[in-house]
Order: sequence, then structure tokens, then C-alpha cells
Amino acid sequence: MKHITDIFFDLDHTLWDFDANSVLAFDKIFKNHHPTIDTRVFIEIYAPINQACWKLYQVDKITHEELRYQRLKQSFDAMNYSISDEAINQIAHDYIEYLPENNQLFDGAIDILEYLSPKYNLHIITNGFAAVQEKKIKNSGLASYFKTITNSEMAGVKKPHRNIFEFALSLAEVQKENALMVGDCIEADVRGALDFGMQAILFDEKKNHPTEDILVISHLTELKNIL
Repeated sequence: MKHITDIFFDLDHTLWDFDANSVLAFDKIFKNHHPTIDTRVFIEIYAPINQACWKLYQVDKITHEELRYQRLKQSFDAMNYSISDEAINQIAHDYIEYLPENNQLFDGAIDILEYLSPKYNLHIITNGFAAVQEKKIKNSGLASYFKTITNSEMAGVKKPHRNIFEFALSLAEVQKENALMVGDCIEADVRGALDFGMQAILFDEKKNHPTEDILVISHLTELKNIL
């Protein structure tokens, strides 16, 4: 890719293995307070519900608090598991506390950052909650690789809104013609960046979008063949 000086990464599902770390956080919660729940069964139900709730959150159709509650409430309802709102809210609180304690990264994450950091300025743009994302970045050893970190709370809007990309590029002091976005979400990361005028690459580890008319990688180290 020509003229790229700055690379912007999404965090969750791109560098930081959200699914693997969620399993560990929920496993701790259920073993301590709800031992009859099989974590793996719960995650199979929870994962698509969480994704659907996040899509609503990204376009401001639900609030931060509604996201945290609804993704759990809907999951327990789907399991026919009887649980009080008080218990759901406690799980929501504990989950946010425990999640940054587990910091599995995607295979090749550190390798590619080591490869790219001497050649490019690296940054993060994330829709995640600021306090939680900061802990993830610090605890996982990612912080030293990134010049700037933009979250949606700082920018006042979420990906794919063009203003979060504009905010991030202003913070990084780079023009969009020289910027590249790498992320796992077609709508938020890739289409959002492309519509803004940046270049973009989809990280599609599970190879769900092979026919998309966009540049796709399924392993982070494939960026070495592009950059």
C-alpha cells in the first residue's frame, strides 16, 4: 500500500481476543455464584446476542447501561434460567471487572506490532468503554506500541460515524490519505473508514466474508505481505 504512514487498529476481536477472554471472565463468575451454568453453553447463546446488542449500541439505539443489562437478560431468558435483575446487574458489574484480567491476544498480534512499529505510527480506534479498554491495553502489554488511542467516549460518536475517524486522525496528526484502518467489523471499521476516505483492511479470522469487495486477511501476520 502506497503513502501509508499511520495504521489504526480496532481492539476487540482484532488484537484482543474478546471471545476467549469473555469465556474466562464468565467462567469465574459462574463458578463463584451460579455453578449450575455451563459457561460454554452460555457463551454459545450469549455471543450472537452480545453482537446484536453492540450493533444497536453503535447506532445509539440502546444506551451503555441497556447494553450491559440486555445482553445478559436476553441470554438467560434464552436459556430459561431464572435470575433476578439484581443478580444480572451484579454479573454485569463483575464481568466488566474481570474481563481485563484475562488478556489473550490473537495469534500473531505481538509479532505484527513488532514488525510494523519501526515503520509506521500505530494507533487504536475503539468503540469499547474507555476505562475497560484502557485496562485491556495496559494489562495485555499493548500500550507501548501505540502513539494514540481514540475511544468513542472521547470522540462523542462511535464507529462507523465519520467524526470518530476525523477525531482520531486529528489526534494522530495525520491526513486520511496516509492512514489505514484494520478491524474485524465490516460496517464499523471497514465501511466506516472507507466512507471517510481512509484505506481499510478487514480482519476476518473465521473467513465469514470471502466474497466482499474489500481487502481481507484471516491472520494478522498476513499484513506483512501488504505493508
